[in-house]
Amino acid sequence: MSTPPPPHHWPAPPPPPPYGYGPPALNGFALASLLVGLLCFPPLGIVFGIVALVQIAKKGERGKVLAVCGLAVSVAMTLVVVLVAERVVSPLFDRVRASDVLEPYEDVEGELVDMSELRTGDCFNTPGGDLLDEAHFAYRIACTEVHDAEVTSATPMSEPRFPGVEQLKQSATEQCWRAQDSYAMDTWALPPYAGMYYFAPSRDSWADGDRRVVCVIGTSEQEHKGSLRKDAGMLTPEQVAFLHAANEVDQVLGRSPGVDVADALGQYRSWARDVERALAGESRVLDEAKGRPQTAGPAGVQKERVEAARKQWLKAAAAKDPQEFGSAWDRAVAEMPFGPEKVLRGAYGLSTTVPEWLDDSEGGGADGSDGSDGSGGPGPGPTVEAA
Repeated sequence: MSTPPPPHHWPAPPPPPPYGYGPPALNGFALASLLVGLLCFPPLGIVFGIVALVQIAKKGERGKVLAVCGLAVSVAMTLVVVLVAERVVSPLFDRVRASDVLEPYEDVEGELVDMSELRTGDCFNTPGGDLLDEAHFAYRIACTEVHDAEVTSATPMSEPRFPGVEQLKQSATEQCWRAQDSYAMDTWALPPYAGMYYFAPSRDSWADGDRRVVCVIGTSEQEHKGSLRKDAGMLTPEQVAFLHAANEVDQVLGRSPGVDVADALGQYRSWARDVERALAGESRVLDEAKGRPQTAGPAGVQKERVEAARKQWLKAAAAKDPQEFGSAWDRAVAEMPFGPEKVLRGAYGLSTTVPEWLDDSEGGGADGSDGSDGSGGPGPGPTVEAA
């Protein structure tokens, strides 16, 4: 009898895995932190990232790298949002606050705009007509309507750093006088109540990126309508050549040192040389005018006066003491009465009314008063620095 084969033993099945065994679960807050921080609301992404790291540490879940990335992205995006809000929202709040401040002046005609929105040729009003106020807002209006001021230029300054208050005032004043002489070339045609003003950056606004100097002709002292613009595009080439030379002389005359000659003889001698050179330029223009029938006679008379004045300015430039300089200065002023220039301007078809500011300056002399308004130019009116 044969022996039966031994029973076959199949491998026992593995025991069932205990509950929860397997790869750790991915933490949901880790993924949410990345998505929310990148696409939606970064501050909430920061919160989700922190919660995810805490839960991962306690429960041993997966997603630590994801949580760290989400947290970093959320922080970076939050910083971007803050910077954008500071650039965009802050000016809006400033405008709202300014509107609240200007609320008592709702009767001012025009559209309320920021000063930075004004461009050359724009006319505008200010609350109470006060151009010396440090407000940043203006009410833009058509120049055909009654207005307080007219923009002659609005350009950025070229200095890479804040030049200092005094240097900024000097640069802005010279820039705005030249802008006014280019915008309204026939300076004799300006009304007596017109004045030059400017709005320039302060040290604080410079730090915020403000670089523009807004130059204006202010007419708020009287009710004024119409543009004062009379630039090169609105005049004949002959008129432009004469006015450019005449205005350059006025500009240089207005840049006298402004102190007693005895205290700054060297500066006055240098200034006298500048005046002589400006008069030489006018003399060359008058030579050309002598060749045209309509201006020949008056141009010849004016050239004689200019040449006589040049000789005295050359003597002033070589003066050895303040008394000698003062005598030459007085003679130079006396050599150029306004009568011949009035006739010449009439021949050119320009205004023949001697402005009050220029008429007053005829008495300038060795006492250090140059007849200007003290703002660095030959024209009327004060200047203003914007806050």
